[in-house]
Amino acid sequence: MLWFGMIIVGLTGGLGAGKTTIARLFQDCGAHIIDADLLAREVVKPGKVAWKDIHSHYGKDVLQPDKSLNRQALARIVFQNPQELKILQGILHPRIAREQTRQMNAIGKAVPFAVIIYDAALLLEAGAHHRMNHVIVVKADRATQIARVCRRDGLTKTEALRRMRQQMPLRQKLQYADTILDGTWSRSRLRPVVQSLYRTYQQEARQRERP
Repeated sequence: MLWFGMIIVGLTGGLGAGKTTIARLFQDCGAHIIDADLLAREVVKPGKVAWKDIHSHYGKDVLQPDKSLNRQALARIVFQNPQELKILQGILHPRIAREQTRQMNAIGKAVPFAVIIYDAALLLEAGAHHRMNHVIVVKADRATQIARVCRRDGLTKTEALRRMRQQMPLRQKLQYADTILDGTWSRSRLRPVVQSLYRTYQQEARQRERP
């Protein structure tokens, strides 16, 4: 079960929008961070059910010599074929959701009035926003996103754009937001905004009663 003495905040936005920086600022305040990308890496470790399903569907070409998942090879397949991406998400999202719930329960049991930030690029696409108390959407202009993604992931502009187009458009994401943050701002400008949000979430957590 989920503990009611905590607040769960979904943090999402487009590729390269600046979610990681904002998540770290929340962590500096004392928030607990659950990173969906790390969960995805956990559920596809060799031998796990998701790994078996991926191997069965995509074959040995998406595996490294040590049997671990070759994420780059898999990305080349799914980001060129929306149907294959949908299949992959169908394999991953339910397992990620279960691991997310497990981690949230562990935090809620151990830490009274915890504020949990769930950092997930596909929060809305996966329907995970329904499990959140609040949703923060991080925005950035397209040129900044492309530059960041190309620099971070070693992609060409074409590859970056192809991946960005697989996500929900920003204008749609914004419709789900309780709070919108500008990921092009400097850390010094974002810090007091994040600190204020964290204090608000803390206060809300303390007002909630455990069952």
